[in-house]
Amino acid sequence: MNHDNDYLWDRSGPEDPDVKRLETLLGEFRHTPAASPLPLEKDRPIMVWLMLPLAAAATFLIAVIGGKPTTVTPMPEWSVERITGAPMTSSGLLADGGTVTAGDWIQTDDTSGAVVDIGLIGKVQIEPNSKVQLLSTRPSDNRLSLTAGTLHATIWAPPRLFFVETPAATAIDLGCAYTLSVDGQGRGRLCVTSGWVALEKNGREAIVPSGAVCETRPGIGPGTPYFGGASDEFRSALARYDFEGAARADLETVLRESNMCEVFTLWQLLPDVSDDYRGLIFDRMAQILPPPSGVTREGVLALDENMMQVWGAEFSREEFMPCLTSCTADILEPIQDSPS
Repeated sequence: MNHDNDYLWDRSGPEDPDVKRLETLLGEFRHTPAASPLPLEKDRPIMVWLMLPLAAAATFLIAVIGGKPTTVTPMPEWSVERITGAPMTSSGLLADGGTVTAGDWIQTDDTSGAVVDIGLIGKVQIEPNSKVQLLSTRPSDNRLSLTAGTLHATIWAPPRLFFVETPAATAIDLGCAYTLSVDGQGRGRLCVTSGWVALEKNGREAIVPSGAVCETRPGIGPGTPYFGGASDEFRSALARYDFEGAARADLETVLRESNMCEVFTLWQLLPDVSDDYRGLIFDRMAQILPPPSGVTREGVLALDENMMQVWGAEFSREEFMPCLTSCTADILEPIQDSPS
């Protein structure tokens, strides 16, 4: 990584126009945790440091965004091709190929699959035992609904033009490739394999970078993203923390099970917990990824923006890079209830 540009790391150098543009584009996004009995920080300014340090993914996003329009020419009909088996559409059996328009659906059984060509936007592959509906093909709103099963999306359109609705959250493309699954109870799991995806529902937001997984639950929305490869104990405890009341025992399990990749999850939790919990998170983070010179415990507990950016820049270290490609296998695992 090139550290000559100090603006990227601590804003001490000349303003970098690409990074400044990225700050503007991503400044509105922030993960919001589940409702909790803990006192949360209210009406805080958006923490831009939450997004900047993943330099590899940020570079990808800048390349996608740079100079492109914010709409695309609408395609009222999307092409659908059979991959295997006998997929069904609103018009009947999909023998080889066909088209769908707004309101039409595509359904696969346990032996069939299909691919949807969205022209200048991208492609979506539909896995077996899935149901997808095309909702909108407007210039600034190209939208599918995934009610069950799994799809793989590869999108090269400008950010925030392609959406996938699920029972628990809406996936918003920010220039990326990802896999999204929904089980029979409407619970979801997102795995991002390139770029970024935003998950939103009822005011809750999570930004999920390459290599990360994010769980969603109906009636609640997205949880806290984590990188693939996390232990079963970590994932179960994080799910309980996000969706079942933010208990201290679950946070302590998350801390105990955290290693280098999990530090990013801890870092995201910092602005959304009470001072006592923030101290616990800082202490565990410092054991795994020691804060650089000038970053103090007191400053982090006060959410000093500059300190958070400087410490977050440590995520560009070489040993952190495997985390950015680590979620592929997780999406294949069934979504299970958290142990009680």
